[in-house]
Amino acid sequence: MGVVTNIIEGEVANGGRIDKALAEVSGLSRERIKALMGEGRISLAGKPVAQASLKVEPGTRFAIDVPEAAPAEAVAQDIPLVVVYEDDHLIIVDKPAGLVVHPAAGNLDGTLVNALLHHCRGQLSGIGGVARPGIVHRIDKDTSGLLVVAKTDKAHEGLAVQFADHSIERAYHAVVGGRPVPVAGTVRGAIARSVHDRKKMALVEARDEGRRGKHAITHFRTLEALRGATLVECRLETGRTHQVRVHMASIGHALLGDPVYGRTPSPLRPSLQRLGFSRQALHAAELGFVHPVSKERVHFASPLPDDMRTLIDELRH
Repeated sequence: MGVVTNIIEGEVANGGRIDKALAEVSGLSRERIKALMGEGRISLAGKPVAQASLKVEPGTRFAIDVPEAAPAEAVAQDIPLVVVYEDDHLIIVDKPAGLVVHPAAGNLDGTLVNALLHHCRGQLSGIGGVARPGIVHRIDKDTSGLLVVAKTDKAHEGLAVQFADHSIERAYHAVVGGRPVPVAGTVRGAIARSVHDRKKMALVEARDEGRRGKHAITHFRTLEALRGATLVECRLETGRTHQVRVHMASIGHALLGDPVYGRTPSPLRPSLQRLGFSRQALHAAELGFVHPVSKERVHFASPLPDDMRTLIDELRH
């Protein structure tokens, strides 16, 4: 069964910022409005809207799709973690593919947050709320690799500033179909929720950037040419949902195994089936930032997981 939702509809009473205007008329908080906007659940005059700071005119029709609330508080669960670094303020984990980052509808437990609550004995930043304690950023369920989590509010605030100003260093390794030409380059394109599928992201036209799309830049370079595929490094200048997957697919080189943004080339399908490789071939390999408390520059690296190394070895022959 799908998630039960409640539709709030009406007209904006007072103009101004969208988040403020909708909070006034709906009774929801501005933070809740922003969160729902990020999930593609708010429309104005029948069109999805993603930018909370945009202005809206009085009398504009709106619709807010509010999902049924999930249990408010995550519970501690003894789930194994690979801890790369930990101090009193933050923890770096190497997340395996298949592990969801935080509880949500459909995944109420068994998540990274549940594991962290057990490992850290409840000592996680409260800024993200009781369902997402310590979570400053996310990577997809089926993406593996490095994630930083805040244990204190000071660390959370300091990391959030760096994510907002795009000063966090993030590099992903991905196996894509075909051979990118040129072998290195930059993909620019605003990303927003698809108007056809809320679970999917899409590039938006330049004229819509800012109104419902968020500016996104990915720098890629070839690391190794493989049989019908390429191992690439993608460095993020911004950090949008599904950014690497959307941007690489947009230039005709979707990630192998990606069930949403591209089909694996026919000649390679038997190899993936034989290996049982059924996720997007994407790994968060590097993470660097200024420690929010010590102010020292720190950098962490994670080797490719076994399934991706096996896939690459298979495609070398």
